Amino acid sequence: MAIDTPFSCPLLLSYARLSRKPILFKSFTGLSVQEFDGIYNKEITKRYCKHELKRLFKRLNRKRKIGATGSRHFKLDLKDRFLMLLMY
Repeated sequence: MAIDTPFSCPLLLSYARLSRKPILFKSFTGLSVQEFDGIYNKEITKRYCKHELKRLFKRLNRKRKIGATGSRHFKLDLKDRFLMLLMY
């Protein structure tokens, strides 16, 4: 008998699935799909990229290159993480 882990099945509340149902999307996030896309495209992507560059380049005495193997990667992309933040 196989044991299911939280990430062994597809994400049930992903942006791709939830955005196809605008009424549910609005009830979960408080925003319409168009409002979410506007905020995500205008604000989140720009600020996130700037923040990541600032965070990664603030250490001058690095022993390893940026993005070297062994670093942790997110299981969800930025859009799904922003969606989860709004639903929380």
